[in-house]
Amino acid sequence: MRKNSKDKPRESEFKKFAKKRAPIYLAVAAIAVVFIVPELTKGDLQSSFPEMTDHERLVLETVMEYKGPNGTGLSIMDAIENKIDEEYPNEKIYDNRKTSVDLQFLPADQGLDRVLLNFSSYKGELNYSWDVDVDTGEISANNPKAKHIVDVVDFYD
Repeated sequence: MRKNSKDKPRESEFKKFAKKRAPIYLAVAAIAVVFIVPELTKGDLQSSFPEMTDHERLVLETVMEYKGPNGTGLSIMDAIENKIDEEYPNEKIYDNRKTSVDLQFLPADQGLDRVLLNFSSYKGELNYSWDVDVDTGEISANNPKAKHIVDVVDFYD
């Protein structure tokens, strides 16, 4: 007895379509994994910050979002990231195991909060200290590096 061609299970149109284009889909997925995913997961200063309480987060946001007397332009966060990029050009410094970011929040005089930001890596450290008045948004630097960052932000065009 001969089998009819109708008795053969037919291959679906989708399977034919997928078989022809599988190498293309595989290549696109590989390109995405190799080039796009590392850029999306790229480390930065903000993602290196430790867990914080709500008040600490508010104090840190007050400092990092400060944009000078005009309230426009470069923020302190941007200025610090630019400084780190300047010190470590073309490096993924946050992926280095010797890189660490430490934040400390301390009470300061007259109801102010003190923020200490210590960035350390294989080349050395960048230490910043600011006193913050959360109610007014006023920030004052406690060391020369922090003062330089505030001056950069204040006089940014």
